[in-house]
Amino acid sequence: MEDVVLGIDLGTSAVKIIAVNRQGEVVASTSEPLTLIQTRAGYSEQDPKEWVEAVTQGIKNITHSKNMAHRVVKGISFSGQMHGLVALDANHQPVRHAILWNDTRNSEQCRQIKEAYGERLNGNPILEGFTMPKMLWVKQHEPDIWDQVSVFMLPKDYVRYYLTGEIHMEYSDAASTLLLNPETHDWARDVGTHFGIGDIYPPLVRSTACVG
Repeated sequence: MEDVVLGIDLGTSAVKIIAVNRQGEVVASTSEPLTLIQTRAGYSEQDPKEWVEAVTQGIKNITHSKNMAHRVVKGISFSGQMHGLVALDANHQPVRHAILWNDTRNSEQCRQIKEAYGERLNGNPILEGFTMPKMLWVKQHEPDIWDQVSVFMLPKDYVRYYLTGEIHMEYSDAASTLLLNPETHDWARDVGTHFGIGDIYPPLVRSTACVG
């Protein structure tokens, strides 16, 4: 039997999964399409449940493929679309569809952040694509939904949570939320407090950490 690892990439248009051996060779691959939800100009969302269904089906497809007949999966690693907002309630269920990186509805929230902190925050320019402006949009436009939020994460974090039962966020992903302090390598809770975001931060881990 040959050992392989699975790489799961949660893209915007599809979930892509590859199996790689110890020599770095791709021995099998598969892809499952995803649906964009665009109800208005500038809106771009996805249903986290569809990610789970696509990942589950993709893993079944690749592990049952003929190229995997004499291979065994020894580990899984994750990559994926950044910046998107996934908000979970106290039971760790999504409170709404995920707002994706390419959603631009939050220009007003970017203006509010710039008014308070200038053109950059925690080392990053303040842009619609980042996570914190999306959080403020939900808080201001969907307060009843926001009140249910107990933790936020990025898209691939939700897939990893589904597979492991563990909630984390990796440092480089966290940096793009605008809420990571680059000097302390911890959440900039003072920024969140300023905007009334609350203590909804996931634990931080290195990209090489074993997370489940």
